[in-house]
Amino acid sequence: MSAAATINSAARAVIKGSKSWKHKSPVLTKTLDNSSKLELSSDHDLPMGTWSSEQIRDATTSSVMLTWAPGKARHNTPIIKKGEGVYLYDDKGKQYLDWTSQAVCSNIGYNIPDSIVDATTQQMKELSFVYGGLGITEVRARLSKLISEILPGDLQGMVFPSSGSEANEAAIMMARRYTGKYKVINWYRSYHGGTTNSQQATGDFRRWYGGDLVPGFVKAFHPYPLFWDLKGESEEERTQMALNMLEEQILNEGPDTVAMVQFESVIGGGGVLVPPAGYMQGVRAICDKYDILMHCDEVMVGFGRTGEMFGFQNYNGVIPDIVTAAKGVTAASLPLSMTACRKHIMDGFEDQPLGWGSTYQAHPVAMACAYENVKYLIKNDVIGHVQRLAPLFESEMKRLAENHPSIKQYRSIGMFGCFDVHNPDGSNPQLQHTAIDKGFVEYKKAYSENGLIGLMRPPHLHVAPPLVITEEELLDGFDRQDQALYALDSGMGF
Repeated sequence: MSAAATINSAARAVIKGSKSWKHKSPVLTKTLDNSSKLELSSDHDLPMGTWSSEQIRDATTSSVMLTWAPGKARHNTPIIKKGEGVYLYDDKGKQYLDWTSQAVCSNIGYNIPDSIVDATTQQMKELSFVYGGLGITEVRARLSKLISEILPGDLQGMVFPSSGSEANEAAIMMARRYTGKYKVINWYRSYHGGTTNSQQATGDFRRWYGGDLVPGFVKAFHPYPLFWDLKGESEEERTQMALNMLEEQILNEGPDTVAMVQFESVIGGGGVLVPPAGYMQGVRAICDKYDILMHCDEVMVGFGRTGEMFGFQNYNGVIPDIVTAAKGVTAASLPLSMTACRKHIMDGFEDQPLGWGSTYQAHPVAMACAYENVKYLIKNDVIGHVQRLAPLFESEMKRLAENHPSIKQYRSIGMFGCFDVHNPDGSNPQLQHTAIDKGFVEYKKAYSENGLIGLMRPPHLHVAPPLVITEEELLDGFDRQDQALYALDSGMGF
């Protein structure tokens, strides 16, 4: 050891320990004025409905954000001023036939019955809010009883979140806590929501936005894949092959780790994909064999869209353990959803909390709207109306498909349809990760010019008008779409 080292070592008082390091956190030097004037500008004293288009556009440009579309799209999104029947009207007075019930949710159109308006208003006047854990309201008891009465079997445990995403979050938590298992199996091309777990459960491009990083979710192929066919000479054989694939996947994942199989009763946004005969019955049987819960996501098709009150009722003998629904429960007049479970699951939470909740779960005003809306559907035989129009709906789908070479095929169930578009060489013109094809840009323009408004998910073209549409309005809508499809034929190179 050197002399210098000896001196330095002797001069230092070294201790043995785990003391903290000397440090000083940053001090805020770039301060911003966070005060604001709590006063109303004169614009806000104007009655609702009196802002000019320019005022609306200016406020939209400065303060409005979009969600599933790039923000710049807001500059060309129409300003909708009024709804009447199955029609919407923009700020220029142009009429649009709502050809997809917006996001497949405005199921009774825009002449909301007085019974719904009055009940909602009365609830707001009498008792605008009760937090679900602090008190039970009459409307909560009534809506729970009503929906348990129209659901088959012992589906009777009711939770009422505010959106389809939240309903599926509640279902996932319910399944995991009830079973003590954690994996959830979903289809590719499905959609279950935009919150953390529901987005990870999703099987389309929207899952990628969250980084695809949430563990515990497993994807399975739908029995109708995009680019290959299941082995089998008949549909029955191919259906059995699809079920064999699902069961083998469960075995490889470990049945003791799988809490739930969570499928849309009919895949909606991914193309109105109705499982083949016997498939959902097979899923039910597999779930029973391995003690796995079966969940049917009815957010899009629940409350009449398929010609049955609930989509799973199209599959004879199938009662899921958990059902979620949203859009149709209030016909989109107010945000509300539901998560329903069978009695044995409900009983499983008598001595433990569900583990999911939100401030607005079981909101009395939204439930008042839903209660009267569901009663309206039943009293006015809206489901029967869908069933009576379904054959005409399908024949018009077939007519347009045959009339336009850009249409590869169509599907329909009840008042829910979809056209698949293809290129002249038979290939798929729009994959999830690719930019929109110019042919669809031309079609979208013609769609609007012909007075239609609705969602588009190329290469799928959805048709889902309000369930109360008349025969005359339905035929008119298909005529408008027929004209728009000529632009698609041209744009796709036919």
